[in-house]
Amino acid sequence: VQLQASGGGLVQAGGSLSLSCAASGRTFSNYAMGWFRQAPGKNREFVTAINWIGSTHYADSVKGRCTISRDNAKNTVYLQMNGLKPEDTAVYYCAAKMLRITTYASDYVYWGQGTQVTVSS
Repeated sequence: VQLQASGGGLVQAGGSLSLSCAASGRTFSNYAMGWFRQAPGKNREFVTAINWIGSTHYADSVKGRCTISRDNAKNTVYLQMNGLKPEDTAVYYCAAKMLRITTYASDYVYWGQGTQVTVSS
């Protein structure tokens, strides 16, 4: 699976961004899709994930502010982020693994190249 993330940018605190991750190469619908992020000097952390039937899981830090969705016909997963905070600043990565959602980056086999999200105060 090849993953291509897009949609990052610079936004003021309280603003919104929508990220997309386009997948190609294998049957997209078989995969759980996750979003992770990594801020400078910090470990990569789980943000959210969605499985093949649309069940989702969110990190506490983004719950209520972010929504993950997928369109299997378009082989694309989306991350809508609202109420952005400066601490959301990071490189955001999409990732794929078979079947079940997990929150561990090491469980995900395929990774996109990352897209920068910067939230100014």
